[in-house]
Amino acid sequence: MEAGIIINPYAGTLRSGDIETCIRLARMALDKCALDGEVVRTTGIGTARELARSMVARGASTLVAWGGDGTVNEVAAEVAFRSVVLGIVPGGSGNGLARELCLERRPETALLTALQGAERVLDVGELGGKLFVNVAGIGFDAYLAEMFNTSSHRGRIAYFMMTLRALLAYRPSAYTVSAEGETFHDTALLVAIANGRQYGSGARIAPLARVDDGLLDIVLVGARSPWSALSQAWRLFNGTVYRLKGVRTFSVQRAELAATRPLTFHVDGEVFTGGTCLEVRAHPHALRVRVAKHTGLHFRSLCC
Repeated sequence: MEAGIIINPYAGTLRSGDIETCIRLARMALDKCALDGEVVRTTGIGTARELARSMVARGASTLVAWGGDGTVNEVAAEVAFRSVVLGIVPGGSGNGLARELCLERRPETALLTALQGAERVLDVGELGGKLFVNVAGIGFDAYLAEMFNTSSHRGRIAYFMMTLRALLAYRPSAYTVSAEGETFHDTALLVAIANGRQYGSGARIAPLARVDDGLLDIVLVGARSPWSALSQAWRLFNGTVYRLKGVRTFSVQRAELAATRPLTFHVDGEVFTGGTCLEVRAHPHALRVRVAKHTGLHFRSLCC
């Protein structure tokens, strides 16, 4: 087997779609690229990783994740540190990494890029022993991710209402951050660890981050009232969040995040509970991924 295509039928934009149509398009793309491959669908959280592991064991040199950031994360975790190449067909609600890589959202085009596009090498991040390819974090964004993952509602209006409810309910926590020989304490709304720039849908939490610079950007957003956070949210979409008062941004290869109680954290939107101290680590050039052939290596300067 040369290629495997893993489709998450529960992803945001696929949820109400015709999964059989997706499977047919995937098989047509394999035929068009003259590749011996297999098309499978996930059945729940964690199965994309299991399917990817099986396909790698059977010799696949390209694995395609068709879904959201969580699906991409699961497949990338099996592809990272190998010669296997990751392809992405955006099918989620935010599609943070796909947007960062300027990938086409039209499935027919995205499939061809995923199977035979140009290869680029990206960094991979690690938080609390879990790998991520786009954004991880603790605090409010992990709290919101948990709410989002357990909700059946999708779309911008539903996400806005969920964010508003989360802001009203969430209470900032005190954290200790140790990085590059410096330690400081702060009460924060959230601490994001970014490989890519955005959560998805254009919300750029780390506008200066790059997926291929060997570093992770830590963005600490200090405590603020729910209404202040909501009124400042537009700064995520124009790339100026790092200029806000009470926001610290710095680039690291390694760091530690600590609190007085076990930390809930997310990696690419998937939520976990760790100990009171989490290690942050960048793995430079650990993931091979396919992009459109016109896309250059310096993603930040070319992608919107």
